[in-house]
Formats: sequence, C-alpha cells, structure tokens
Amino acid sequence: MDVPAPHLALVGAGNSTPPAGRLSVGESGYPRVLSLDAHGRILDWMHWQDAVCLYVRGAVAWTLGDPCLTVHGGYNRASDQQSIIDLHPIVAARGHAHPKALDPSPALTNAALFARDGSLCMYCGKEFGRHTLTRDHVVPISKGGRDVWENVVCACFHCNSRKGGRTPQQAGMPLLAVPYRPSWVEHLILSNRHILADQMAFLKNHLPKRARSHIQ
Repeated sequence: MDVPAPHLALVGAGNSTPPAGRLSVGESGYPRVLSLDAHGRILDWMHWQDAVCLYVRGAVAWTLGDPCLTVHGGYNRASDQQSIIDLHPIVAARGHAHPKALDPSPALTNAALFARDGSLCMYCGKEFGRHTLTRDHVVPISKGGRDVWENVVCACFHCNSRKGGRTPQQAGMPLLAVPYRPSWVEHLILSNRHILADQMAFLKNHLPKRARSHIQ
C-alpha cells in the first residue's frame, strides 16, 4: 500500500511537547493506533497495518478521534476507483477481551524503568542518557531483594557504584522517590514517545489518580 506522509499533531509522553508538523518516514515514522475492545477497555498499541486489516475485515466496532492517517490501496478493476482507508487514532475491535488480558502487569525492562523514573538518578537527582543509567536494586539481591518494580530505581553509574551492595539507609543515600509498579495505562504512555493528542487525552482519563500528577 502507498501511504502518504500524514500531517500529525504530536504530543510527547514526557515534559516536552514536539511541534506539530508534517512527518516523513525518515523522521518519526507513522503513528501507532490505540486498540480497545468493543466495550472500550484499553488493550495495547497497534501497528497501522494491523489496524488496516481490522477495517478491511469489517472488524471495527467504533473509533474515536479525527483520522490520523490515510492509506491508499489498490484499484477496483470494475470501477477503476482506488480504495482509501482513513485510520483513526483510537480503534475498538468487535468482540471483547478475556478478563485475564485486561490491565496486565508491565514487563520490567531497563527502558521501561528509565521511562518511569524520567531518566533521573533516584539518588543524585540528575538526568542522564540511557547509556549512562543503570538499574539499581534498593534492597540488594545479595540481601534478599527481588528484581521487581517495587525494588528497583534508575541510578547513574557513579551513584550505583557508591551505593554498592548496601541499602540506601546503610549507604546514607536517601531515595528521591519511592519505587512503584506502573499501571498498564501509564506503561502505554511511557512506552510511546509519539502519542497523538486524542490518544493522550483518552489515556489520561484512565490513569490512576497517583499517576496523573507526574504525567504531563
């Protein structure tokens, strides 16, 4: 399919807001579609090609937001008309999700952890690039600590080395924030740097109260 460069208004997931403008494949690529079930329950991000398949199969129950991408397909031999699909930023598919698939626990990865902590070292408070950050276990593994969301924070190499195999109390290095397990909706926001305005507004309305204060 031939996909023209769309005109998108982008909203960043962090504190900065990228300017609205015309994107090309070489810049930030195309937006991901927020997928829901027919009852409006949030599932995950969907590639635009998968969203097109739902439209073609007639499996879209309803949509939200103004079209964000126009996809041009093939030509009808009889009418010589080209097929055109306008993708919406939020798409609900027919059917409903299995209860166990709803609000899953986000996987603990360094990228997700650094996003949760805003790339800030939770000991010195300074911001660092991804390649100069580490995953620190608040209660060290050697002392029975676990590799779970509630026991890990983002730390720079210097602070992690200084803390060593001690707890923050033993090292005299108080934490700047208490580690926590992000909700699935918060994880979706943190994992996508190019969220469209309609998507961000929808997701923010589904955030737990705790998370609404620090996701702008």
